[in-house]
Amino acid sequence: MKLGKWPRNHCHPLSVHLIMKSPLAIILLILTFPNHLLAQKIDNLASFRDIQSDSYFRFNYDNDYFSGTDDNYTQGYSLELVAPFLEKNPVNFLFIKPANSEKKFGVAIEHIGFTPPNIGSPEIQFGERPFAAAIMFKSFAIITDTLQNSRLISSLNLGLIGPGAFGKEMQVGIHKITGNTIPEGWRNQIKNDLVLNYEVSYEKQLFRAQDLFSLQTTGSLRAGTLYTNASIGLNTTVGLINSAFSVKNDKKKFLFYGFSQVLGNAVGYDATLQGGLFNNKSPYTISSGEITRFTGQFNYGLVLQTKTLYFEYSRTVLTREFESGNPTKWGGIRIGFTF
Repeated sequence: MKLGKWPRNHCHPLSVHLIMKSPLAIILLILTFPNHLLAQKIDNLASFRDIQSDSYFRFNYDNDYFSGTDDNYTQGYSLELVAPFLEKNPVNFLFIKPANSEKKFGVAIEHIGFTPPNIGSPEIQFGERPFAAAIMFKSFAIITDTLQNSRLISSLNLGLIGPGAFGKEMQVGIHKITGNTIPEGWRNQIKNDLVLNYEVSYEKQLFRAQDLFSLQTTGSLRAGTLYTNASIGLNTTVGLINSAFSVKNDKKKFLFYGFSQVLGNAVGYDATLQGGLFNNKSPYTISSGEITRFTGQFNYGLVLQTKTLYFEYSRTVLTREFESGNPTKWGGIRIGFTF
């Protein structure tokens, strides 16, 4: 096994065009392209995170501290806004928007950071994940078909991976405040490069038992300079729930439920491991041959919603993403409000 700064296969798509009319379509599409299909670190758009309002703001913070670790996906945050005026966002013409469906439009700022296990070492840790950080501006559309009980989500991320994403400054600052080990290895991080990613996700409700239980199937396809991958899975909600696939009439004002989600991920490219598409000057990357092409992910948590407030605590377990790596665990909190 050899790890280090290796030539990378850059032949992956920069954009994706996807038309789907049924859950079977996305399943077939994923299976048809196994070599060009990672796990989503921040995902606010699943139905179990739906907020029954056309106007809301939500803050998300992930950290591996919640799982008692300090490596791999070390932390991430997002600031998310959904509002009617965002229907005029010029980027929306890129999104799939079937007629006769309910539509919501939003934007978000997302930041993600990754480290190897020994953050106090200034040297390259061969065989471990490289230091990496990315920051992105995201535009998205949530399209709900109330007749078919389905949701179609399109999004575009534009940003930067590398020192310009200030991953070092953020982690060092937090560790100084909390009195933890100061990270010394960020000088070896993935170098600056463009983030341009497009994603399409489809989710369909399979079964619902009144306002107590629901079962959904989901599939996603992502392509671009940060991630090229696909996923397919199932999610459930149990408790006091509303439907994210029906009209807003007679919705309960108080919700409290648990959710779980199982995903299988087919991995094509991951710039946080392999380096950016255009800049090959990163001091250390994971070679293409060392990437684990199929991973499994389990997400679970609790959600409390009132008419105006949203609270969530979640946990995630992800199988190893490269041959010499370890499984990844992290937790997250989300706080939102409608307006």
